[in-house]
Amino acid sequence: MLARLLTSGVIAGFAAGLAAAILQIMLVQPVLLTAELYESGQAVFEGGRAPAELVGGIEPLRDGLSVVFSGLVYAGYALVLTAAMAFAADRGAARIDGRTGLVWGLAGFVTVQLAPALGLPPELPGMGAADLGARQAWWAATIVATGAGCALLGFGRSWLAWGAAVILFAAPHVAGAPQPEAFVGPAPPELASLFAARALGVGLVAWAILGALAGSLWARDRVALGHASA
Repeated sequence: MLARLLTSGVIAGFAAGLAAAILQIMLVQPVLLTAELYESGQAVFEGGRAPAELVGGIEPLRDGLSVVFSGLVYAGYALVLTAAMAFAADRGAARIDGRTGLVWGLAGFVTVQLAPALGLPPELPGMGAADLGARQAWWAATIVATGAGCALLGFGRSWLAWGAAVILFAAPHVAGAPQPEAFVGPAPPELASLFAARALGVGLVAWAILGALAGSLWARDRVALGHASA
């Protein structure tokens, strides 16, 4: 039973990762390739003017690695999400299907991508950044706090639990994310904002697919296993 449910989770993760990789290649990669031109000095942003066209083209090796890496990452997310679903379902705290799975996926997006991005937005190559260790510690703490807040908000049954959820959501941002000593970077600011928006948009779509598909496969497997045991 457990093996079948985990297999379904991995399938959902790879499907979401494939969707994420395709969207990244179409939407995010051109922004990155353009930013690399500014980082290397092949393009220069000065006087408030810069070309508005993004670099395009297919890079087989880079694109292939992106697909594999994205599939592995989202398969890992799927295993965590499936384990959380199993924990909630076994205790009668949640009914798991495609629709509720979508909600779980959106909660995953908020926890892993949106909340950390409020303090540490996706960065282009060459942008200023604080110490890596400090950023990693804040990122991890934000994910833990936000995930716990989502659990309290979703399964709490009192104002005390909901109030604790709000405190957990706010705590990392009240403390503040590590920031660079100076805001520097060779790329135009419009490119940075486009990159952040597209990266988060791709993440939202991928997590929605992951949650909905994992929930649907979960419901199917539970029905199949129930029929088999009967």
